[in-house]
Amino acid sequence: MPKGNPTGQTTATEKYRKKMGIIAKNFKIKKELADQYAAACERAGVSQTGQIVELMQGFIDKVNAEHGE
Repeated sequence: MPKGNPTGQTTATEKYRKKMGIIAKNFKIKKELADQYAAACERAGVSQTGQIVELMQGFIDKVNAEHGE
């Protein structure tokens, strides 16, 4: 659970994320690429997280198909 003196909403959000199996995944990329990605997502009217999830799932599906899973 959150540290300190969290609000009820913060506690509820953390409980929901834990229940749903949602984690934070951090990585480092060049700022220029991140800025271009954010701009492209905005132009397309899609969320950055949603697009990353689609890219990750597509890659997982491709690898599993190629390696027989």
